[in-house]
Amino acid sequence: MKISRVMQTLEKINEFGKTDCGISRLAYSDEEQQAKFYLLEQCRNLGMKISVDPVGNMIARYEGLDHTLPAVAVGSHLDTVYNGGKFDGVLGVVAGLEIVRSIVEQGITTLHPIELICFACEESSRFNFSTLGSKAMIGSLNLETLKQLKDHDGISLAHAFQKQNLHLENYHMAERTERELKAFFELHIEQGAKLIESGKRIGIVTGIAAPLRLAVSIEGKSSHSGTTAMGHRKDALLAAAELSLAVEEAALAESDFETVATVGVLDVHPCAMNVIPGLAELKIDIRSTDIESRNRVFKKIQEEIAFLQNKRGVVIKIDWMIEEEPVMMDQGIAKTIASICEEQGLSYMFMASGAGHDSMNMAKRWPTALIFVPSVDGLSHHPDEYTKQEDIAAGIALLEQVVLTSAITLSKKGDSVWSRTK
Repeated sequence: MKISRVMQTLEKINEFGKTDCGISRLAYSDEEQQAKFYLLEQCRNLGMKISVDPVGNMIARYEGLDHTLPAVAVGSHLDTVYNGGKFDGVLGVVAGLEIVRSIVEQGITTLHPIELICFACEESSRFNFSTLGSKAMIGSLNLETLKQLKDHDGISLAHAFQKQNLHLENYHMAERTERELKAFFELHIEQGAKLIESGKRIGIVTGIAAPLRLAVSIEGKSSHSGTTAMGHRKDALLAAAELSLAVEEAALAESDFETVATVGVLDVHPCAMNVIPGLAELKIDIRSTDIESRNRVFKKIQEEIAFLQNKRGVVIKIDWMIEEEPVMMDQGIAKTIASICEEQGLSYMFMASGAGHDSMNMAKRWPTALIFVPSVDGLSHHPDEYTKQEDIAAGIALLEQVVLTSAITLSKKGDSVWSRTK
């Protein structure tokens, strides 16, 4: 593993979508497509077989001694949030690429094939729909839902597919069988501060807190700000403000369970200084690895909605709700990773992930592990997102050992060198 090459590759990929305010490489955008083309070229130079499935997942395969065996897969995503950082997702993709580069340079042969998967549309920023690529891979998408997805500019997901020579109606053809993969591994920055605060180099994820997401509309009554008495107003914005504070209060009450809740979007109409807002639209994100805790937050939000409708004379509706289940990672693989950390002298901790990842979908069909490296100040989804070079090197070296363990490393003569897995 050559860390200088890793950093150069990260820098090259982050040229695609780079702006003065961070990285904007949105799902199915030209910028993301350009980054994928660059990745594709690098994989072809290594002799990997390339395919792009019907939802845009890019799969690069490096054959093992027995091509009929299920592949050991590693990967993440290249798409970003608006004005995102340089490491979220892309680190996991570059790590997988570097592992194959290292294998080629060392002349290593593995029994199982190794796949690098670059997932499509992991972030929800563009279409308000996350981990689309990995959901397609396990067959958990619905065509009617996909047809309704549009971005902030009104561009439909179907149109975005067409621009990249994809056809939405073929989404189901991206599903893969259990037999195709032996295991899946993802390296990611933590996006939180637990590792930094604990002084640990590696986070071994035990489970991922899946979100419950709500779109809420508050309908009040627009009227003149100068002529409408305070007692006669039906101010949608003030109702939204109270509801937002109630969301925070409900989550704080569940802090023992590390449950969090966020109002990430608040749109106000007609948005004029001299008009009382008649409509407010919110998007709320609730996350926890404890379903009961998450449900208690949701219940308090429902109670607050009923209270505000009576107090302010507004009509509040939940327009849509997406509810996902928390997912646990494979315990056996987690123990193997911990053992390798001890061999390599890496401090580590077992931890839950508050953020969603493609790993949470892959774990529903294949043994899966998610490995974290520290994110300075716990910062992510921000232009200042930063992970130290030495932590990146440690994470990739660990991941390489884990992948080679699972793929079963062979000597050039085909004699088994070592294997901790079945």
